[in-house]
This record gives sequence, structure tokens and C-alpha cells, in this order.
Amino acid sequence: MLLIPAIDLKDGHCVRLKQGDMDQSTTFGEDPVEVARRWYDAGARRLHLVDLNGAFAGQPKNLNVIKAILKEFGEELPVQLGGGIRDLDTIERYIDAGMQYVIIGTAAIKNPGFLQDACTAFAGHIIVGLDAKDGMVATDGWSKITNHSVIDTAKRFEDWGVESIIYTDIGRDGMLTGINVDATVKLAQAIRIPVIASGGLSGMADIEALCAVESEGVEGVICGRAIYTGDLDFEAAQERADELSEG
Repeated sequence: MLLIPAIDLKDGHCVRLKQGDMDQSTTFGEDPVEVARRWYDAGARRLHLVDLNGAFAGQPKNLNVIKAILKEFGEELPVQLGGGIRDLDTIERYIDAGMQYVIIGTAAIKNPGFLQDACTAFAGHIIVGLDAKDGMVATDGWSKITNHSVIDTAKRFEDWGVESIIYTDIGRDGMLTGINVDATVKLAQAIRIPVIASGGLSGMADIEALCAVESEGVEGVICGRAIYTGDLDFEAAQERADELSEG
């Protein structure tokens, strides 16, 4: 089970939001490179970056900070990034800079042809971010709930070469109310693409619950607010996950 620390970038700083609301942000670090070092030193095997400004603007907005993190850790620590990725040129720039995985969210729903082209051009580097409320896909920074079910949408991507799907329950994100394990497993069982859980991680019980369903196709979990508030000790959690995986 891969535990992936999240670094959400807003105006060059590391923040966490509640339910994706830019007006409900808490700053957890002025220097995202130092925050990345903290998780690297704690044993992280991948980093999850989100360009929050970019997600709302539809184009990269924290490029300098992102490049600084890649320059520092890119060769030793795979990095995945979402937020504001709407065209192939942007993906190419990120991958050329050392980004291992690029996450396509809203654009995957609104422009499936773009996702197909991205998977073809950058095979092995494309992750889809599916955000949902009550099983229905949300887009545009979670401001719009579509009439597309998460499972039906994910099934469309199965033959396109998507590396994995990050499934976020937006009702729980940033709220420390616990991962929606049931919905995550239901999605993982329905598709061949590995699923990464996201949204609401609250403590070690969530890690243990996810490890118990790893064999269903749940390969990892995004660790956000809980590792910043101290509700979850990241290093201890990864060690526990490794123990359970070995068992």
C-alpha cells in the first residue's frame, strides 16, 4: 500500500482546503520544498502535488515551486501532479521537467479525446482524477455535479492506458471524517485500473481498512490534512501498511 503525502500549492505556499473551498484554506508551510523534504525524510515513496491556483485558472500557476520540488527530489522520489492540465503541451513540459505522473481531472470528463491523446503520447504517465459526490462525478473544482456515475465513467477509460485512478469523495475531503472505503472498493472491483483512495483520511484505522482491501485493486492513498495536523503519523503509518502488506 502506497501512502502518498499531498502538497497542495496556493500562491506558492503549502495549504490544505476543506471540501475544495479556496476560501477555507489553512497554510501548513511557507516553503513547499521543505515540506517535500519532510515527507521524503519520513519515507515517502511518491509525492502528490496539486496546483490549486492552476486548477481554477485552467493553466499552470505554481510552476516555479513545482520545478523546484522536481529539481530537488525528482530523480529519487516519483512525483504526481494535478491542477490546470488541459493540453498536451503542458503535460510535455511537466514530464520534461521530471514529473513522473500527470493527473487529468475535469478535462478527462469534458474532453475524453484529450485524455486518449495524452495516454497515447505519454504512455505510463497519465493518472485520472475522479472526484465524486454520492457516486456521481464532480467537475470544475467540485463546483458542478454531473449526471455521470463514477463507475461508468471509469470503465470508459479501461482500454486507453490510464495508469491509475485517484478516487476522491469530495464530501469528506479535508474533513478528517474517514476514507469512503466502501465506495473506493466498489470502484476498484468494477475496473481493471488500479485505484488510489483520497478524501477524508483521518487516522491509522483508515490505513488498516485500506490495506485489508488492497487485493481488490486499491494500490494507495493520498494523505492530506491528517498528516499535517498530527492525526496520522506518516512514517508509522507507512511502516504499518508495509507490515500488513507483507502479512
